[in-house]
Parts: sequence; structure tokens; C-alpha cells
Amino acid sequence: MTNPYEAPLSDPVAARPTRVRYLVAAIAVLLAVVTYLDRACISVLKSDIAGDLSLSDKQMGWVFSAFALAYAIFEIPTAWWADRMGTRRVLTRIVIWWSVFTMATAGAFNYVSLLVTRFLFGMGEAGAWPSVARTFSRWIPRGQRGTVQGIFFAGAHFGGGITPIIVLAMTQFVGWRTVFLLFGMLGFVWAAVWYAWFRDDPEEHPAVNAAELQIILAGRQAGGGHHASWAYWRRLFGHRNMLPLCLMYFPNSFAFYFCITWLPTYLKEKHGMEAAALGLFAGMPLLLSIVSDIFGGVATDWGVARFGLRWGRVGVGAAAYLVAGLGMILAGVVTAPILAASLIAVATAASMFTLGAAWGTCIDVGGDHSGVVSAAMNTSGQIGSLISPVLVIYLVDWCGDWSVPLYLMGILFLVGTVSWLFVDPRRPIFD
Repeated sequence: MTNPYEAPLSDPVAARPTRVRYLVAAIAVLLAVVTYLDRACISVLKSDIAGDLSLSDKQMGWVFSAFALAYAIFEIPTAWWADRMGTRRVLTRIVIWWSVFTMATAGAFNYVSLLVTRFLFGMGEAGAWPSVARTFSRWIPRGQRGTVQGIFFAGAHFGGGITPIIVLAMTQFVGWRTVFLLFGMLGFVWAAVWYAWFRDDPEEHPAVNAAELQIILAGRQAGGGHHASWAYWRRLFGHRNMLPLCLMYFPNSFAFYFCITWLPTYLKEKHGMEAAALGLFAGMPLLLSIVSDIFGGVATDWGVARFGLRWGRVGVGAAAYLVAGLGMILAGVVTAPILAASLIAVATAASMFTLGAAWGTCIDVGGDHSGVVSAAMNTSGQIGSLISPVLVIYLVDWCGDWSVPLYLMGILFLVGTVSWLFVDPRRPIFD
């Protein structure tokens, strides 16, 4: 039988690489957009939901954290499953699950039902990002991974950035329950396309020719097998890269979750912003992050080519975190509303500048286990997401000042700057 990947390269058509890997990346970016539409809309609808269900700000804080708690608990197990079973089936399950519970949020009738629904939503969405990292480890050449990761997160932040604008426009015509129903339907379309078209490895996809396959496989780490023993987990969590990776990622998610939960409330209560300005400035951190994501991904790949793997990842990450820390602290000091909102947006975008470097590092050190490695890092981030909504509202209650959470986030970013310096992408976790 003729091997379709052994077409003679003397044939001009066969010699020209196909570009299926770019379509894989594009479909992943669409996933990122849908994810953040579903995830971020609840913060914009907070007042409507709380008023309808008679919930306090503290109860809404726990609702926000219920998602992050479930996400943190199930992140590593789901990613381990994706490493073993492949992301075609696992991502399909993830998207269908979270879409069901996005729609189920519309049926919440009291505090407990909303809390349970959002926990189940987080449980279903857990593992999505590590599964994408695993997909990129199989489909994207090493020299392009930072850029592709940056574009992927740009899609996520585009979705989150336009969510306040879309939701505020929709609520002029429909109630908050209908918004959840409509957003939930999008995931079913994505899941159907993904399962029908995608393949776990480029070797299995009929549209990939020999020339593209050669590009993808160049520089790919050799597979180390899959393990379920305690030695596997000791190797993972005992490796010198894991602790600084996890410490570094904690403030990223802590600050980001502040932006998609309490930022609209902060702008309204601290600075008295009205609806028109509120929609713009609440979405600004995510919209500005779109550009930051892409340039951060390009910067880390350029840095790797120019300065080597370690400083191409670490240098980008540490420098951007330093800007994020200083920007967030200054946002707490200034009193001008637009300047404070702009500094928060710049600080958040600077932190997102590191995403290509952070997730690229997970693929660098993880290889065939990129799902689990990135899940471990992202679990630390989800702990930050879990703590952020509750701690922020309690800090404001105790101190009577919305600037205190900003100071805390600034300090966390400075700690993350130091943590970056202990990461070494040249040292793989699994040989």
C-alpha cells in the first residue's frame, strides 16, 4: 500500500507544504473566544442576577469562586486524561459539558442552585487550556509555539473584552437568563466541527502532506510514554521548574480574575463611572491584552532565536511582570478615574505579554506530557482565581478602600518577577 506521506518531493504540488496546522490553530482560537464569552458574561450580569436572586456581593464572590474551585480540582486529572486519550475526544467532552452548564445557569433560582451550577460549569471547563497546549505540542513546530500561544490567548481576551459590550447591548432586549442560553449554544457548534475534522496527530490527518509533516516533526521532543505511577507524579512535582512556574502563574490569574469579576464594580463604586464609560473601561484590560498576547508570543519566539531558549522565555516573562507590578501599584495611588483604569489595563496587558513564554515553556519542558505540566501551572493560577473574588471583596470590606486589592496584585506580580528567574526551559521534566 502506498504511504500518502511519501509522495515524491520532486512533484511541485507535493513539495509545497500544506497548512493544516494553521487551521488547527485557528479552530483553537475560536474555542478561546467562546470560552471567554461564556466565562466572563456573569460578571457583567452580576447586578441583574444578584437583584433577581436577592444575593449579596459576598455571595456573588463565592459564586465566582465556585467556578475556579472546580476548575482547580479537575484541571490536572482532565489534562492527564488528554495526554493519554488525545485531545480530539477530550476537548469535545469539555466543550459540550461547559455549554450545557452555561445554559443551565439560566435556570438558577436561588443562591445554592447558582453556586452548584457554576461549580459544575468549572468542572466541565477544567483542562481546556492544557488540552490546547497538548494539541500545539503535536501540531506546532517549536519555533512557532510562543507566537501561536500568543494568538490563542489573544482570541480568549478578545472574547472576554467584547463580552461587556455584547452583553450590555443584549440586555436592552433580553433578560440575563436568555443571554446564558444563547451563549451556551455556541459551544455545541464548535464541538461538532472539532470532533468531525480534527485528528490527534498530524500523521493521522488526510489533508497533511509529507512536506508539512516534516516541518511539524522537526525538533519535536521524543515521546516518553504515559505513566500513572507515583514515580511519575514525584518526577513532575519534584522537578526544579515546577515550583517557580506555579509561583509565577499565580498572580497572572489572580489579577485577571479581578478584571472579569470585580473590575466593573470597582470602576463604578471607586470612580463613579456610568454605563457608557463602564462598558469601555471594563473591557479595556482584555482588549489591550489582545495586542499584548500576540506581541508577547512573537517576542518570546524572537528571543529564543536570538538569545537562546532560557532567556527567550525567562527574559520576556520577568520584564513584563515587572511592568505589571509597578503599573498595578500606581493604579492604586492615582485618583483620576481614566488614568487608574488605564494603568490597570496596561498592567493586565503586561502580565498577558508573558503567556506565550509561560505556556511555551510548559511545552518545552513537558514534551508529550505538556497537558499535565501546563495543567499543574494553570492549577496554581486557578487557585489565584479561586481566592481573588472572595479576598478582594473582603479586603474592601475590612479596609474600606478599593486600592488595597490593587496594591496586593502589584506585590504579587513583583514576586512573580523573581519566580521567573528560577525557571529554566532547557531542562525537560521527562526525558
